[in-house]
Amino acid sequence: MIPMDDDLVKIDDIDRKIIDLLNEDGRMSYRNISRILDVSVGTVHNRVEKLVKKGVIKKFVPVIDHSKLGYKLTAIIGVKVKGGVLRNWETRTAYHKNVLAVYDVTGEFDAILIGKFKDTGELDSFIKGLLSEGDVQRTYTQTVLNIVKEDMTSTKMIGD
Repeated sequence: MIPMDDDLVKIDDIDRKIIDLLNEDGRMSYRNISRILDVSVGTVHNRVEKLVKKGVIKKFVPVIDHSKLGYKLTAIIGVKVKGGVLRNWETRTAYHKNVLAVYDVTGEFDAILIGKFKDTGELDSFIKGLLSEGDVQRTYTQTVLNIVKEDMTSTKMIGD
Protein backbone atom coordinates (compact mmCIF):
# COMPACT_ATOMS: atom_id res chain seq x y z
CA MET A 1 0.00 0.00 0.00
CA ILE A 2 1.17 3.51 -0.76
CA PRO A 3 1.23 5.72 2.37
CA MET A 4 -1.02 8.76 2.51
CA ASP A 5 0.70 12.13 2.89
CA ASP A 6 -0.21 12.07 6.60
CA ASP A 7 1.80 8.83 6.95
CA LEU A 8 4.95 10.17 5.29
CA VAL A 9 7.98 10.50 7.55
CA LYS A 10 10.13 13.61 7.29
CA ILE A 11 13.86 12.96 7.45
CA ASP A 12 16.74 15.38 7.37
CA ASP A 13 20.27 15.24 5.96
CA ILE A 14 21.69 13.45 9.04
CA ASP A 15 19.00 10.74 8.77
CA ARG A 16 19.77 10.33 5.05
CA LYS A 17 23.49 9.98 5.72
CA ILE A 18 22.89 7.44 8.49
CA ILE A 19 20.66 5.40 6.17
CA ASP A 20 23.27 5.58 3.39
CA LEU A 21 26.03 4.37 5.72
CA LEU A 22 23.91 1.51 7.08
CA ASN A 23 22.92 0.60 3.55
CA GLU A 24 26.60 0.30 2.61
CA ASP A 25 27.42 -1.71 5.75
CA GLY A 26 24.55 -2.78 7.99
CA ARG A 27 27.06 -3.87 10.64
CA MET A 28 28.71 -0.46 10.91
CA SER A 29 28.90 0.59 14.55
CA TYR A 30 27.11 3.65 15.83
CA ARG A 31 30.50 4.89 17.01
CA ASN A 32 31.93 4.68 13.50
CA ILE A 33 28.86 6.41 12.03
CA SER A 34 29.16 9.17 14.65
CA ARG A 35 32.81 9.76 13.70
CA ILE A 36 32.04 9.93 9.99
CA LEU A 37 29.11 12.32 10.47
CA ASP A 38 30.71 14.28 13.34
CA VAL A 39 27.74 13.76 15.66
CA SER A 40 27.46 11.99 19.02
CA VAL A 41 26.92 8.25 19.35
CA GLY A 42 23.70 9.06 21.24
CA THR A 43 22.45 11.09 18.29
CA VAL A 44 23.09 8.17 15.91
CA HIS A 45 21.40 5.75 18.30
CA ASN A 46 18.35 7.99 18.74
CA ARG A 47 18.07 8.65 15.01
CA VAL A 48 18.26 4.95 14.11
CA GLU A 49 15.69 4.09 16.79
CA LYS A 50 13.36 6.79 15.44
CA LEU A 51 13.79 5.52 11.85
CA VAL A 52 13.00 1.97 12.98
CA LYS A 53 10.02 3.03 15.09
CA LYS A 54 8.58 5.11 12.23
CA GLY A 55 9.03 2.19 9.80
CA VAL A 56 11.55 3.91 7.53
CA ILE A 57 14.06 1.17 8.38
CA LYS A 58 12.08 -2.07 8.33
CA LYS A 59 14.86 -4.43 9.37
CA PHE A 60 18.57 -5.13 9.20
CA VAL A 61 19.36 -8.02 6.87
CA PRO A 62 22.23 -9.36 4.79
CA VAL A 63 21.96 -8.86 1.03
CA ILE A 64 22.18 -12.33 -0.48
CA ASP A 65 23.82 -13.12 -3.81
CA HIS A 66 21.45 -15.90 -4.83
CA SER A 67 23.66 -16.99 -7.73
CA LYS A 68 26.39 -17.98 -5.23
CA LEU A 69 23.86 -20.40 -3.74
CA GLY A 70 22.99 -21.92 -7.12
CA TYR A 71 19.95 -19.79 -7.96
CA LYS A 72 21.20 -18.51 -11.31
CA LEU A 73 17.85 -18.18 -13.12
CA THR A 74 15.61 -15.18 -12.47
CA ALA A 75 12.05 -15.26 -13.78
CA ILE A 76 9.36 -12.60 -14.04
CA ILE A 77 5.97 -14.27 -14.00
CA GLY A 78 2.64 -12.64 -14.78
CA VAL A 79 -0.32 -14.43 -13.20
CA LYS A 80 -4.04 -14.11 -13.99
CA VAL A 81 -6.13 -15.15 -10.98
CA LYS A 82 -9.87 -15.77 -10.70
CA GLY A 83 -11.82 -12.81 -9.33
CA GLY A 84 -12.26 -12.42 -5.60
CA VAL A 85 -9.39 -14.63 -4.47
CA LEU A 86 -6.34 -12.58 -5.44
CA ARG A 87 -5.31 -11.55 -1.89
CA ASN A 88 -5.58 -15.07 -0.50
CA TRP A 89 -3.70 -16.49 -3.48
CA GLU A 90 -0.95 -13.86 -3.15
CA THR A 91 -0.56 -14.50 0.56
CA ARG A 92 -0.11 -18.23 -0.03
CA THR A 93 2.22 -17.77 -2.99
CA ALA A 94 4.40 -15.16 -1.30
CA TYR A 95 5.74 -17.82 1.08
CA HIS A 96 7.02 -20.12 -1.67
CA LYS A 97 10.79 -20.53 -1.28
CA ASN A 98 11.57 -19.32 -4.80
CA VAL A 99 9.40 -16.18 -4.71
CA LEU A 100 11.27 -12.98 -3.87
CA ALA A 101 8.54 -10.47 -4.71
CA VAL A 102 4.80 -10.37 -5.37
CA TYR A 103 3.23 -7.24 -6.86
CA ASP A 104 -0.43 -6.37 -7.49
CA VAL A 105 -0.43 -4.77 -10.92
CA THR A 106 -2.69 -3.17 -13.47
CA GLY A 107 -3.05 -4.49 -16.98
CA GLU A 108 -3.41 -7.95 -18.41
CA PHE A 109 -2.25 -9.78 -15.28
CA ASP A 110 -3.36 -9.50 -11.66
CA ALA A 111 0.04 -10.15 -10.12
CA ILE A 112 3.68 -10.20 -11.07
CA LEU A 113 6.08 -12.55 -9.30
CA ILE A 114 9.85 -12.30 -9.23
CA GLY A 115 11.47 -15.63 -8.56
CA LYS A 116 14.92 -17.19 -8.43
CA PHE A 117 15.47 -20.77 -9.57
CA LYS A 118 18.40 -23.15 -9.81
CA ASP A 119 17.55 -24.21 -13.35
CA THR A 120 14.78 -24.43 -15.94
CA GLY A 121 13.55 -27.70 -14.42
CA GLU A 122 12.87 -26.00 -11.10
CA LEU A 123 11.16 -23.09 -12.89
CA ASP A 124 9.09 -25.54 -14.94
CA SER A 125 7.92 -27.34 -11.78
CA PHE A 126 7.01 -24.02 -10.18
CA ILE A 127 4.98 -22.86 -13.21
CA LYS A 128 3.21 -26.22 -13.52
CA GLY A 129 2.41 -26.02 -9.81
CA LEU A 130 0.90 -22.57 -10.30
CA LEU A 131 -1.17 -23.74 -13.26
CA SER A 132 -2.49 -26.72 -11.28
CA GLU A 133 -4.02 -24.34 -8.70
CA GLY A 134 -7.73 -23.85 -9.28
CA ASP A 135 -7.50 -20.09 -8.75
CA VAL A 136 -4.84 -19.52 -11.42
CA GLN A 137 -6.24 -18.96 -14.90
CA ARG A 138 -2.96 -18.47 -16.77
CA THR A 139 0.65 -17.39 -16.47
CA TYR A 140 3.19 -15.62 -18.65
CA THR A 141 6.85 -16.20 -17.89
CA GLN A 142 9.92 -14.26 -18.91
CA THR A 143 13.41 -15.43 -18.02
CA VAL A 144 16.04 -12.80 -17.32
CA LEU A 145 19.10 -12.95 -19.57
CA ASN A 146 21.23 -10.36 -17.77
CA ILE A 147 20.68 -8.46 -14.54
CA VAL A 148 21.62 -4.87 -15.28
CA LYS A 149 20.52 -3.52 -11.89
CA GLU A 150 18.98 -5.33 -8.95
CA ASP A 151 19.05 -3.21 -5.82
CA MET A 152 16.02 -3.39 -3.57
CA THR A 153 17.93 -1.51 -0.88
CA SER A 154 18.69 1.59 -2.94
CA THR A 155 18.70 4.87 -1.04
CA LYS A 156 19.32 7.09 -4.06
CA MET A 157 15.74 8.43 -4.24
CA ILE A 158 15.75 9.59 -0.61
CA GLY A 159 17.41 12.93 -1.43
CA ASP A 160 14.21 14.48 -2.80
